[in-house]
Amino acid sequence: MTTKWDLTNLYENEAAFEKDLKKFKEVYVPKIATFEGKLGEEKSFIDYLQTEREVNLLLEKLYLYAAGASDLDKRDITANERAAKVIAAMNAYSSNASYIDPEVLAVGKEKIDSFLNHNPDYKHEFDFAFDKLFRGQKHVLSSYGEKLLSSFNNLEADGAELYSLLTVADYKAKTINLEGKEVEVNMSNWHTLIEKAEKEEDRARIFESLYSWYDEHKNVYGQIYNTVLHAEYAEMKARGYSSILEEHLFRNNIPLSVFHNLIEVASTDNASLKKYYELRKKYLHLEKHRSYDRFLQLAKSDKKYTYEEAKDIFFDSLKAFPEDYQKKAREVTKEGYVDVYPSAGKRTGAYSTGGANIHPYILLNFEGTLDDVFTLAHESGHSIHTLYSEESQPVAKQNYTIFVAEIASTFNEHNLLDYLLKRGDLSKNDKIFLLQKAIDEICATFYRQALFAQYEYEISLLAEKDEPINYQVLSKKMIELYKQYYGIDIHEEKVKELVWAYIPHLFYTPFYVYQYATSFTASMLLYQNVKEGKEGAFDKHISLLKMGGSDYPVQEVMKAGVDFTKKETFYSCPRRMDELVKELEKLLEE
Repeated sequence: MTTKWDLTNLYENEAAFEKDLKKFKEVYVPKIATFEGKLGEEKSFIDYLQTEREVNLLLEKLYLYAAGASDLDKRDITANERAAKVIAAMNAYSSNASYIDPEVLAVGKEKIDSFLNHNPDYKHEFDFAFDKLFRGQKHVLSSYGEKLLSSFNNLEADGAELYSLLTVADYKAKTINLEGKEVEVNMSNWHTLIEKAEKEEDRARIFESLYSWYDEHKNVYGQIYNTVLHAEYAEMKARGYSSILEEHLFRNNIPLSVFHNLIEVASTDNASLKKYYELRKKYLHLEKHRSYDRFLQLAKSDKKYTYEEAKDIFFDSLKAFPEDYQKKAREVTKEGYVDVYPSAGKRTGAYSTGGANIHPYILLNFEGTLDDVFTLAHESGHSIHTLYSEESQPVAKQNYTIFVAEIASTFNEHNLLDYLLKRGDLSKNDKIFLLQKAIDEICATFYRQALFAQYEYEISLLAEKDEPINYQVLSKKMIELYKQYYGIDIHEEKVKELVWAYIPHLFYTPFYVYQYATSFTASMLLYQNVKEGKEGAFDKHISLLKMGGSDYPVQEVMKAGVDFTKKETFYSCPRRMDELVKELEKLLEE
């Protein structure tokens, strides 16, 4: 059985990839420029849409093949060069296509609508894209302005790539002595090492050895983040938004109140979070609860799972769901589409990726822990979502937003946790272990992500005021927010204040992380409806997955039964946290 990605499912060999890349550069990059000045003519407009359709299919395949190989080994110079060539070709295409939005807007909505009405196949695929374009008309520049702005597209991308190279390709793990053995501390194993370390001084050394990389390069990380922020600020100003946050939320028509309601609820209704940390401190017999002590287990479980066992547990947890959902779970985890184990140079973490009409791929760094079982369920949720979207939507509407994406993944996690808690053979220790898992999930996905969202929002305000942004400023703000949310002083931990440099989303995808918290809230409510057997509950969840990117995300979620325009929606997580902490406290005191 192969546990590696089989990228030959995309291209049989590099020659086939190069042939398609050449076709893209020599045919489509110049072709897109030929429609300039002609989009007011129906035939040219429809020809342009057909070109876009073909480009979507080709470009996503090229990018997935190149970026996938690069992520499997960031040290692979050939793979990195291949990915760079695709990005360069994408930028050339974008530059040649920069006239399109201004020209379409100049043609006007009435005429564009008439073109689409005459061509129902294209209307079905592209109507929503043009609705979004005309909605944002005031933020689109002139043809010259768009071309000029596109020439600076690399600035933010370069910042993200620098971060990736420094954090993955150049990263050198430290080795420390633990219990008389030399142990390498790296991105994949540090959580497990801390969990197993009984001595506080050992946990501190493990944590500090990992974060020493960020400490040694804190000036560079600070400058990279500063570059990303100022690229964001420049685009915000050029397009006439009032803030960086507004620009990110406007694209998907997400009301600012959704973001601010989340932050307000998470930053103020956190008494149960602080109580949980006090409980942990008491029952783990800690003098102080450090941030890295969150990996310590209140009940021990050294159980390890093989990858096959993890799949079996995941599949078994889905047995109450419709057969089609179960079938898709098996489809997304079949051989060649999951890269399972850690390896040198491989990108850390886990993700699911795909493209228009492309079978999704899952990247894992599986080491056999219960967390890894949950990660499999999580990433499979993304891939299942992709399959439903591909089945139900035309190419231009398949790509669902991040706001909706995390609902499918965390829904699977809620279900898996419930499945494990319902097992009749659970000991008291098992119950404590799983309750901690449930509570930790709310801590990590709701509170922690809301903290990071508030962090990048407040740092973005500094960028907008043109105030200096360096590692000292970035670290000071993180210290403040950890006190507000957790009631702990991370300044005492020497290097924890550099956690901003550890969070890749701040560099790769600004204003991404708040959507973990919103999605977690939505999936928890949707799953609760399924669990309680409410009529049509699972159908509503599936209907959400089938919507793909065919509507604005807040509207999609509302159709499934969750209204994010109401602050009350966000209180569901603190309420659930309170219930679980009380249940845990009762068990601990027995």
